[in-house]
Amino acid sequence: MDAVLLLRGQYESAHGLLEGTMQDVTPEQAHWSPLGKANPLGASYAHTVIGEDMMVNGLVRGGAPLFASTWASKIGLSEPPPQPGESWDQWARRVRIDLPALRQYAQAVYKASDECLASLGGDGLNRPLDLSGFGLGQQTVGFFLGNILLSHANNHCGEISCLKGLQGAKGYPF
Repeated sequence: MDAVLLLRGQYESAHGLLEGTMQDVTPEQAHWSPLGKANPLGASYAHTVIGEDMMVNGLVRGGAPLFASTWASKIGLSEPPPQPGESWDQWARRVRIDLPALRQYAQAVYKASDECLASLGGDGLNRPLDLSGFGLGQQTVGFFLGNILLSHANNHCGEISCLKGLQGAKGYPF
């Protein structure tokens, strides 16, 4: 199996787990504000999907994220996400989420990510990527997609599962 096929399978699994974890979330659960610094799970889901859109379509592909182009004003959020470098904390407690619309947007993001991965044949994963803005210096597309962005999705899925459990619901779908 080549590296691109492996990554595509890993993203498919991560997306499936995230969507399975979100499948029975109610609006009340999505907007519940836990004590402390944890964000509501709906905001964490939005952050995960928006982050993948920004990083794949913006950073890796060099284009506009879907939420700023073909999906502008259709992603199911009461207000736009914070700009890069701004805090997500206050936004996460204010934003109201239309879960069906956000799930549709997520499917478009997942499709765009898979198309991006499929296009990385040959030396695409070895292409240099400047991650200095994230404190990671010069890396490769493969390092970023395989280590950073994939972990981001899985880590937030765990947070969402935990937040569901704190509300008395089943976290992961298995």
